Amino acid sequence: MQSPLWPQMRDVLLIGGGHAHALVLRKWGMAPQAGSRITVINPGPVAPYTGMLPGHIAGHYSRDSMMIDLIRLARFAGARVVMGRAVGIDRGTKQAILADGRRLRYDVASIDIGIASTLPDLPGFEDHALAAKPLGGYAEGWEAFLAHAPEAPRLVIIGAGVGGAELAMASAHRLAQTGRKAEITLLERQDEALPNVGEGARRALLAALARHGVVVKTGAMPVAVAKGSVTLADGQVLPSDFTLSVAGAQPQPWLADTGLALHKGFVTISPTLQSSDPSIFAVGDCAHMGFAPRPKAGVFAVRQAPILYHNLRASLSGVPLRRYHPQRDYLKLISMGEQRAVADKLGLRLEGAWLWRWKDRIDRKFMAKFEDYPAMKRPALPKGAVAGLAEVVGEKPLCGGCGAKVGGDTLRGALARLPAPRRADVLSGPGDDAGILSVGKGMQVLTTDHLRAFSNDAALMARIAAIHALGDIWAMGATPQSALSQITLPRLGPTLQADMLAEILAASAEVFTAAGADVLGGHSTIGAELSIGFSLTGLATQPILKTTARAGDAIILTKPIGTGTILAAEMAMTNAKGMLLGEAVAACYASMQRPLGVASRRLAPHATAMTDVTGFGLAAHLLEMLEGAGLSADVQLDQIPFLEGAETLAALGVASSGAPANRAACLGRIAAPVSARTDLLFDPQTAGGLLATVPTDRAEEVLAALQDAGEPAAIIGHVASGPVMLRVTG
Repeated sequence: MQSPLWPQMRDVLLIGGGHAHALVLRKWGMAPQAGSRITVINPGPVAPYTGMLPGHIAGHYSRDSMMIDLIRLARFAGARVVMGRAVGIDRGTKQAILADGRRLRYDVASIDIGIASTLPDLPGFEDHALAAKPLGGYAEGWEAFLAHAPEAPRLVIIGAGVGGAELAMASAHRLAQTGRKAEITLLERQDEALPNVGEGARRALLAALARHGVVVKTGAMPVAVAKGSVTLADGQVLPSDFTLSVAGAQPQPWLADTGLALHKGFVTISPTLQSSDPSIFAVGDCAHMGFAPRPKAGVFAVRQAPILYHNLRASLSGVPLRRYHPQRDYLKLISMGEQRAVADKLGLRLEGAWLWRWKDRIDRKFMAKFEDYPAMKRPALPKGAVAGLAEVVGEKPLCGGCGAKVGGDTLRGALARLPAPRRADVLSGPGDDAGILSVGKGMQVLTTDHLRAFSNDAALMARIAAIHALGDIWAMGATPQSALSQITLPRLGPTLQADMLAEILAASAEVFTAAGADVLGGHSTIGAELSIGFSLTGLATQPILKTTARAGDAIILTKPIGTGTILAAEMAMTNAKGMLLGEAVAACYASMQRPLGVASRRLAPHATAMTDVTGFGLAAHLLEMLEGAGLSADVQLDQIPFLEGAETLAALGVASSGAPANRAACLGRIAAPVSARTDLLFDPQTAGGLLATVPTDRAEEVLAALQDAGEPAAIIGHVASGPVMLRVTG
C-alpha cells in the first residue's frame, strides 16, 4: 500500500506486462518515486518470458519457471495491478480504455503489449490454429495437445524464421520424449528459410531441422486452415493435428485508433522512447524505433528498461530525459530442441551443448530478478518501549480484508455489555448476521460491514467490500434493499482523490444495482489508508437465523475457503516454489467477487439455519451455529472446497494475522487432525460463501440446484446431537 507520508499526485500507467515494464516495476520497488501512483494493466496475473518458451515447449522448463508473477512484482513495487485488456487510449482525457469499459487515467503512460503472430485473414485460422504470440495461449494449447496427441502426430508450423525453427525442433524433441514420432512441416512463403540469420547459423539450423525430421517447404503459401489440415496455394493439402503460426509480427489492432504516429501498425518512437504524443512512451516489440530501425527482439526491450524507468520519472519531476542507443548487432542464441544451441553473430557457425548451457544461465539469471525481492525492513522498537509491545506488533504485517477483524472473544465480550433491545419493533439485537426490525407486515434486516484495503485497486476493493457486506443480507434469505457507503480515502492529490472516489462509487453501485438495492449516499473522509464499508438494509418475510439448525441436517458450503492465507501470502510476496502466487491471488479475487444472491435464493426455501463465512473462519462460524442450537457436527476435510494454492501456502506456514485468534476461539470445542487443511478451518474469509444446514433428505437436491446454477457448493458434513463439538475427520 502507499506510504501515508507522501500523498500520490500523478499517475504513471504501464499498459501491458512486457519485459521492459517488468524491469521498470522491479526498479520502482527499489526506489519509488514520491508522489506518483503507478499502475500496470495486463490481461492476466502472470506474463511469460519469451526467452524460455522454446525450452518450455521442449520440456526443459516448467510453465511456472518461465512466468513473471506480476502480482508479486506489483506488491514489491507498490503498484496497482488491473487485470484487463487495453483496447484504446483516449488522449483527450488521458485515459486508457479497457475491454470491460473501465477507464484508467494517466499523466504519463507507456505501452509494452508485444505483438501477435495470428493470421486473421487466413480462412479457418481463428477456429483451427494457434498463434505462438501471445505466448500464454500457445503454451496452454500445446500442453492440452500433448495430453491427447496421437501416436504419430502431424504438425504444420507457418513461418520458417528463427522462432518457427526453434519451435519446430522443440516440438519434435518433446514428442519424441513421449514416444511419438511426429511429422512436422515448416512453411515459408519466401524462397529461403531463416532469412534473417547469418550463413553459418543457417546451415547449422537447417541441419538440425533435418535431424529432427522437420520438412522445410519454401515458397509455400497457406490459403486455408481446416480441422485436421492446411491447404496451400498450389492446391496441396497437408494433414495437421496441430497448426501453429509463427509468421511475422502483427501489431495490436487498437493502436491504429490512438492517433499516434505508426509504422506498419507499430508505435513510432524517438530516442527518448516517446511516441508522437510526449506523454505516451512505447517499448518492446510493439514499438518501432524510427531513429534506428531494428528487428523485433527481446534484447531491445530489456535494454530499453533503464531508459524508460528514468524517463517516466523525469516526465513527472521535470529533469532531463535520456536517450536510448540500440546496439547495431547482438548475439542470438537459438535453441535446437534438445539441450543444444547455435550462436548467430558476424556470420560465424558455433553450436553445441555448451551454448545451450550459456543460454540457460542467461535466461535463469533474468528470471531470478523476479523470484526473490528484498524484504522490507520493519522499524525497530524505540528504546525503553513498554513490555509486551513487540508481541502485540508481531512479525507479520496486519492483514487487510477480514484478516484485520477484531478477534471473536474480544467482540463477544464487548457485545455482552450492550443493553437488550427495548423497542417492540426491534426483533433482534447483536448475535446474528443482521439486526431484524418489524416493518408493516414484513421484516427488515439491517447490517454494516467494512474492509481495510488489501489491494491498491480501489475499484476491485469496492466490488469485494460490497459483496462482502451483502453477505449478511443474503445469509438471512433477505432481498437487498438499500445501501449507504462509508469510505476512508488515503491522502491523495485532488485529481487522484476524485478519481479514486468515483471508481469506488461506480464499482460498488454496479454490485448493489445488480443485487436489487438502491444506493442512497453515504459518508467519506480522509485517513491513513483506504477503507471501504457499507450499511445495508434488506427485506424478508421470515429471516433465516444462524442458530436454528437441527440434528441430522446436512451442512452445505457454497464457496471454497482460503482467502486469508492467500492474501497474507500476497502481502508478504511469498515465493512458493512450484506454484504461481499471482494465479492463486487472481482466483481468490474471482471467488471474492462472486455474489451470493443466486446461492441464497437456492438455499433459502430449504435452509434450517444459515450464515456467511467471514472473518472468524469456517470452524468458528460453524461453532456459532451449533452453540446457538446446542448441537455438534461431523465434518469431512476432504469434502471442503479450498481455493487454488491455499493448502500449499498453509503447508509453508503462511497464515493470516487473524488466524491465531480464530484458532484460540475454537479451543476445547474442536477435534481435528493436524494438517494444513485443518489450519485453513481457522482462516479468516473475506466475501466468503454461505454456510447452511438443510434437511438431509433434501440435501442432494439442493446441492444439485446450486451446482446447476454454477455455484461451487459442497456438502461438507452433518449436524448431530450435542454437546457442542466440531469433529473433523479426513
